[in-house]
Amino acid sequence: MAGRINRAIELLAQDQAIYYVGAHTGHILTRAQGSEDAGIWADYLNVGMEHGAFDMTGLGDYMAGLVDGGPARSGHRTPAIIVEAPVNGTDEANVRYNAWQFRQILGRGVHGVLLCQAETAGAVRAFVESCRYPHHPEGVDPALPSPLARMRGAPTLPSPACGGGSGRGLRGETGADAPPLLGAGTRGRGSEATAAAIWGVSEAEYRERCDPWPLNPAGELLLGVKLESPEGIAHCEEILATPGIGFAELGPGDLSLALGYLEMPRDSYPAEMREARDRVFRACRSNGIAFLEIGTPRNIVGKLDEGVRVIAGHSEEAARIGRVHQRRTMPV
Repeated sequence: MAGRINRAIELLAQDQAIYYVGAHTGHILTRAQGSEDAGIWADYLNVGMEHGAFDMTGLGDYMAGLVDGGPARSGHRTPAIIVEAPVNGTDEANVRYNAWQFRQILGRGVHGVLLCQAETAGAVRAFVESCRYPHHPEGVDPALPSPLARMRGAPTLPSPACGGGSGRGLRGETGADAPPLLGAGTRGRGSEATAAAIWGVSEAEYRERCDPWPLNPAGELLLGVKLESPEGIAHCEEILATPGIGFAELGPGDLSLALGYLEMPRDSYPAEMREARDRVFRACRSNGIAFLEIGTPRNIVGKLDEGVRVIAGHSEEAARIGRVHQRRTMPV
């Protein structure tokens, strides 16, 4: 019997690496394909909608198929499903205007969302807030007006702690060292009937458990960001300090193109990309965020020993070697 709904979170909480499959486009979203994928060797499946079709009917059918074909041998109802959202995290306004995408995606019962091209902390904060129900208090600035005060006309502009500058921390700290804080969640009721059915819980339980981990230790939602532009790298420390993010990656394809490489360097990054990679990895480690990177049968042991915990590359053999190396006990 699984200990959690989200297999990826259960493993990360044990400091076990997670392995995924799924391209940036072309995922077959049918009920039959979901049933076939239910027994896949990977810990989660990535569904690319940044470049792939934004197909909510197909995604709903696919999630139902995963339930049909389950449970997984690990005891989980389904493998975890993480969707790359179409909107890019270039700025806060862009993310807030497109928050409907997160609501649509989460309403199909997925287990996580990836925000691509994250470039500012404000955009990432808006992403996290858009994926949360408003009754969850973890990480929310206590200096903000209460819901009742807002109903009676209190200003709703974010406090300095939410918007940068001379922030106010959770315990009254001020200045640059104050921990970053969130505003209230903005996701509303309405999609629980479909999402809870996929998770196998009541609608009330879904509202309690669909919250970002590790910000909420009981949360079952895994949120990630991709830093793949020069601007994203420049702001990676403040971006990755945003509460609610569970994993992050350097996007070598788009970053290398922006830096003038027409072919993406794969085997060995040039100096400037290595600098970017190491900077993002350090920021992940400083904030307790899992770092995503490609792993192969040849290098997986070194990646794991370095601390990489989300493994791309679509290699079942790399996963087999890595799981043995980490003495993983959860069935595949």
